[in-house]
Amino acid sequence: MSTYNALKYNVSFANAGGLVLLSTQTASASASISFTSGIDSTYKEYFFIFNNIHPASQSNFTFQVNASGQTGFNETMTTTAFRATHFESGASASLDYKTNIDQAQGTSYQVIAEQINTGNDESCSGTLHLFNPSSTTYVKHFITNLSAYVDSTTSHNYFTAGYINSTSAITEIDFKMSTGNIDDGTIQMFGVVS
Repeated sequence: MSTYNALKYNVSFANAGGLVLLSTQTASASASISFTSGIDSTYKEYFFIFNNIHPASQSNFTFQVNASGQTGFNETMTTTAFRATHFESGASASLDYKTNIDQAQGTSYQVIAEQINTGNDESCSGTLHLFNPSSTTYVKHFITNLSAYVDSTTSHNYFTAGYINSTSAITEIDFKMSTGNIDDGTIQMFGVVS
């Protein structure tokens, strides 16, 4: 499929003509999944869809980027994160700000889903929206929303946003677990048609 209707994912793109599929990568005991080409000035927005990301060991799902000409996936970020949870039994539910995964001018991989376990039915799915990565004037904003099935009993919904504090173009993005491999799952990269 070469285009995708963004409304199917409850995402509102102002004046968007749809999504153009640029790349699909499938994990198979992968240390990370990197998109090292295709992020350029062709599109002002890029959209990533995560489908059933399953870890090899209990871990957090994370990402980082490289600015043009840089290596190491360690760009400076300032981020904010909150999480809604609900137990299968209905015994408990909560909404909390996640101080343990936000960053204040940090260079770590940004956590976008926590504590995903290794049960056959445990995984996370969701989206990352990256704005104007080719700008050489402004910082680069992003928004993520992921749903995770955690510890065999709990639904977690993670909301993370922030900015990559660089006025250089962002050209590469890397996704990995904080511990161990990505055992299974797919990540698709789309350009947003405006």
